[in-house]
Amino acid sequence: MFGFTPEELTAIALSLKVATVASLASLPFGVALGWLLARRRFPGKALLDALVHLPLVLPPVVMGYALLMLLGTQGPIGGWLEQHLGFVFAFRWTGAALACAVMGFPLMVRAIRLSLEATDRRLEQAASTLGAGPWRVFFTVTLPLAWPGLIAGTVLGFAKALGEFGATITFVSNIPGQTQTLSSAIYGLMQVPGGESGIWRLAMVAVAISLAALLLSEWLVRRHHGSEEH
Repeated sequence: MFGFTPEELTAIALSLKVATVASLASLPFGVALGWLLARRRFPGKALLDALVHLPLVLPPVVMGYALLMLLGTQGPIGGWLEQHLGFVFAFRWTGAALACAVMGFPLMVRAIRLSLEATDRRLEQAASTLGAGPWRVFFTVTLPLAWPGLIAGTVLGFAKALGEFGATITFVSNIPGQTQTLSSAIYGLMQVPGGESGIWRLAMVAVAISLAALLLSEWLVRRHHGSEEH
């Protein structure tokens, strides 16, 4: 029951790799877009907000197919990347990370945006009055105040990436050792007679990793609040 096969261990390791890369790579873009939506008014803001949240309401398979059409080797962007840079996303683990990042991005942006909207802007104004430039204010005042939202957004992106299935399997397929993550490995075991024990093993690992990530996030937020009080 608890003896993992080499294929299962590979799927677990690949899932952690994909989820980590997806959440960390999308974090700078999440911060930038969260700040833009929280602090600026501009024409088309509602449309941009809707586009950011579109992956939450579209079927994941649709997003995976769109990525395949755009970034596949025959797609307009993917073909150019392969021809000029030798970089391929489709049917590679990097493509799985990209698909997971796209699906988890709305959750990340929303958490960061809400945290930025809740910060006390008077502290930023005070720093500006004392001579700090916009970038210094952003990195020394704004980001530390919004730290809980950054943590929450990163954890949500990681958890979403860990459980992503539809977009990933459509874009990069289910290739053991290359693109087979926890979710696709569980799906594969469902097609095999007697695969129940493997399904339970991988499901328990997914629950354990997600729970550990949430507990770590809660601890970091509490520690941040504790340091602020002192």
